[in-house]
Amino acid sequence: MHAIAPSVLSADFGNLQREIERINLSEADYFHVDVMDGTFVPNISFGFPVMETLHKYAEKPLDVHLMIVHPEKYVERFCDAGAWSVGFHLEAVDDPMPILSLIRAKGVRTCLTINPDIDIHRLDPYLDQVDMILLMSVFAGFGGQAFIPETMEKIRYFRSEITRRSLPTLIEVDGGVNIKNAGGIFAAGADILVAGSAVFHAADPAAVVRAMKHSAE
Repeated sequence: MHAIAPSVLSADFGNLQREIERINLSEADYFHVDVMDGTFVPNISFGFPVMETLHKYAEKPLDVHLMIVHPEKYVERFCDAGAWSVGFHLEAVDDPMPILSLIRAKGVRTCLTINPDIDIHRLDPYLDQVDMILLMSVFAGFGGQAFIPETMEKIRYFRSEITRRSLPTLIEVDGGVNIKNAGGIFAAGADILVAGSAVFHAADPAAVVRAMKHSAE
C-alpha cells in the first residue's frame, strides 16, 4: 500500500473549503488531521468546529492524530465528528488499551503514535492491538521540520516485525516528507505518508501528491 495523507495543519485556513476541494480532486487517500492542545505539544491547532467543516467537505477519510493529554476524554467525540481513524500518543497515557477500546466501540480504526525520542519497542506489545502505528519523523507540534534520518531504520524494523507476525497493521510516517524522500520511505516499508507543507504550499498540490504516491514505482 502506498498512500498519501495531506496534513490539513499546513492548509490555508482562510480558504479551507477551497483547500479541501483541491485535495478531493487529487490522488490523495486521506486527510491527516493534527489536533494539538498546547500542553502535550507547545502549540495549539484546532478542535471540533474545524473537524466538522472537514467532515462536511472532505471526500476522503479523516485520519485524526491527537497530540493531546487525556485523549480518553475526546476520542469518542472525534469518532462521532467523522473520523475514519483516531490515533494518540503512547507516551501521553498510562495504559492505551481502554482508550483503544473506546475507539473500536465506535467502529473507527485505531492508531498508536510515538515521538522520535521514544523507545520503539514500547510499541511492540500493541502491534496486534491496533490498525496502524504512526512513527513521527519529526517532533510533534510544528509543521515544516526536516525528516529525521534515523526514522528509516525504525520503519524497517516494524515492517520486518509486522511481516514476521503476519499482522495487517499499517505503518504511517509523519514529518518532513517530500517528493525527494517519499520513494525511500515507501521502500523502507511505510504504507501511508503524511505530508503537510510539501503538498499545501506547492503551486500544484495534486501534482505533488501524484509524484509522491508513485515515487516508489
